[in-house]
Amino acid sequence: MSLTKCMSSVFFLVLLCLLQVVQAQDKEDFLQAKQAMSGFVEIVYSNSDDKVYLALDVAQLNQQMLFQSSLPHGIGSNDIGLDRGQLGDTRLVEFQRFGNKILLKQLNTDYRASSSNVAERNSIDEAFADSVIAGFEVAHESVGKIYIDYTAFLLSDVHGITEQLSQTGQGSYSIDSARSGIYLPKTKAFERNTELEALVTFAGTPKGRYIRQVTPDAKSVSVHLHHSFFALPDDGYKTRVFHPYSGFLKHSFYDYSAPLDAEMEQKFIPRHRLSKMNPNAEVSAPVEPIIYHLDPGIPEPVMTALREGALWWDQAFAAAGYKNAFQVKVLPEGADPMDARYNVIQWVHRATRGWSYGSSVIDPRTGEIIKGHVTLGSLRVRQDFLIALGMTSPFDDESTGKANTNAQLAMALDRIRQLSAHEVGHTLGIAHNFAASENDRASVMDYPHPLISLENGEISLKNAYDKGIGDWDKYVIAYGYQDFADADENKALSALISQARKTGFLYKSDPDTRTSKRASSDGHLWDNGKSPVDEFARISAVRKFALTRFGANSLPVGADLSSLEERLVPIYYSHRYQLDALVKQVSGVIYEYEQKELNLPLKGSAFVTGETQLKAAEMVVNAASADYLAIQPSLAKLINPKAYGSSRNRESTNGRMGIVFDPVSAAEAASAYAITTLLEPIRLNRLAYQHSLDTRIPSAQKVLSLVFETLVKTSSKDILEQRIKHVALNIFFDVLKADELSPEVKLAMQGELLSYQSWLAKKDRSAQGKVLLKYIEHYWTSNEWLGSFAVKQLPPGSPI
Repeated sequence: MSLTKCMSSVFFLVLLCLLQVVQAQDKEDFLQAKQAMSGFVEIVYSNSDDKVYLALDVAQLNQQMLFQSSLPHGIGSNDIGLDRGQLGDTRLVEFQRFGNKILLKQLNTDYRASSSNVAERNSIDEAFADSVIAGFEVAHESVGKIYIDYTAFLLSDVHGITEQLSQTGQGSYSIDSARSGIYLPKTKAFERNTELEALVTFAGTPKGRYIRQVTPDAKSVSVHLHHSFFALPDDGYKTRVFHPYSGFLKHSFYDYSAPLDAEMEQKFIPRHRLSKMNPNAEVSAPVEPIIYHLDPGIPEPVMTALREGALWWDQAFAAAGYKNAFQVKVLPEGADPMDARYNVIQWVHRATRGWSYGSSVIDPRTGEIIKGHVTLGSLRVRQDFLIALGMTSPFDDESTGKANTNAQLAMALDRIRQLSAHEVGHTLGIAHNFAASENDRASVMDYPHPLISLENGEISLKNAYDKGIGDWDKYVIAYGYQDFADADENKALSALISQARKTGFLYKSDPDTRTSKRASSDGHLWDNGKSPVDEFARISAVRKFALTRFGANSLPVGADLSSLEERLVPIYYSHRYQLDALVKQVSGVIYEYEQKELNLPLKGSAFVTGETQLKAAEMVVNAASADYLAIQPSLAKLINPKAYGSSRNRESTNGRMGIVFDPVSAAEAASAYAITTLLEPIRLNRLAYQHSLDTRIPSAQKVLSLVFETLVKTSSKDILEQRIKHVALNIFFDVLKADELSPEVKLAMQGELLSYQSWLAKKDRSAQGKVLLKYIEHYWTSNEWLGSFAVKQLPPGSPI
């Protein structure tokens, strides 16, 4: 090498060393007085100005990772829907550089191409938009590191709180950064995940009563927002195909490279990663168990009940050939429940009772569940205890005023066990099965109504809730988690489905069941028994018996007499859920979730028999009658106006008598609910069609006639009968105006109206009868019902 070249090389090395020294000094200057936390994405915190920076390795640019927002400190209102522990969306993201800017881009995972052709994959990426969810300027750069100021995004509303407050009518809010800051105790970096948290204040003008109820100053709503970044799982996870009868939720995307003769939508089940340590063994420990962690703030005896209920799932995994595959522990001291590494069961408090949830962090590419997060509303157990007390009225010891309520407490804890198992089931990827109650309570994924019975002239609570995992649940876990080793997985799954069908398992999930207008004859919320007709008769008898006992013995010593009203509500309206199952028999359709499969005959659909439909219609109409709904005056007299220091609330009835308990309006609400569900336009349309094919099925005209003959054609002076008549007429004319009502059913309704008009002219010459005649005459000329009024609604029912 020449002397000149040698000197040039030395000069270059010297310059490089000097540059590295300068950059190292520059980095040291930037990090001075800042706290650095190394991990998956390095965090740098500046205490002097409360700023948080992310230190991105250059290699992390354009590297896919998962981003999760969550709400570790919530607002505390079921109606607002922003609970402690709530998960936001799980997003597949990349940090991308554009000059001096770093953009955080959420990638579109719904539309893809699985082709090996790079150009084809690119064409899909270019056809559908991604979403840039945040932008940052480069605050500092050194060897291999890019520092971005993450503060503004951490204090932003990526969780959608302002939108939720607005949608629920609570007011218009915006973030006040002056009253927000980084929350360091929950800002940490680990090997495969980075966690950041901030206290964020939303300032605004409150409009809704819920936000005023749960905040000390509704103009300032301060919560905590949490961000998680975590590395993608390795490629060892294997997807499993979704089947509509599998019992699982669906995770899917559209594959535009699918062959023309194949479905574009690729459907998988969401599930945790689980495999046997010894795949060929009949029973084997897992490579890694699924571990759930209980919120350490759960009190006893609830903590034990929740643990026991969640552990029911290990029975299902054991049936699928695993040993200790599902475990439940208490969250370690100092661990963050929002940390992506922990599956968590949280006990969440709200101002009013509300739903519990089973949510999951799911890899959007594959459906793999990374983290299960259960939210259990703490007031649910109290509602069940209240129901048990109201059904049994145990406070009959006049000498002490005390009662043994062990049976009532046991029922409430049994419900909590079931609820824990239910919500954990969702975080395992499992869907609701609202038909399980008709299979002898075959699944914890149903919504169970307490199966309270009459035994030897007394209310019995001993069988109110089932105990242990159900047979349907064992089948579902086998479908989702069984390790088939070297067997043909598709054949093995088909065999499981065939066996489950032969067993006779019924299965209906949310789309078929959530409202009473649905056609499915099975699959109902909060029902019991194989026969909706028989079970309605049974629960009506239990209700009637409980109401005869209800009164002073339903209150402990020291309780306000006026609080009897709120204790009465779940007993008086206890038939409402079984009524939904009953009314769905009218125009009901019998069907399964079927696919065309080799060597399996197709069942298709059938109608509920005419005999069952007519019986169900008669029972619904009777449940809307004064005979069914009358509250005894002796009980009504006990329910005083609210004692000083107490007030009416959402659990109270909706009356028309001011502060005085209104038994007529209480019955009005129940009657209106029954009539409205029966005369649902879609139901009447189905009836007309079914009757045209099978005259043994009652026609829409027949059902209308039942309503008029039983509830409307009356000249009784009984105030409740009169109220129910006006309720029925009000609903009748509302249905007549419904856009979805078929023309033939509309004619049938108008024919029934003509019949009633004739009846009034002949049978009811009272002043009210004459006024109703005038109203009907006005309707024929104006299409307007002058007797319209705002019908009272039931107090909240679900969830129980």
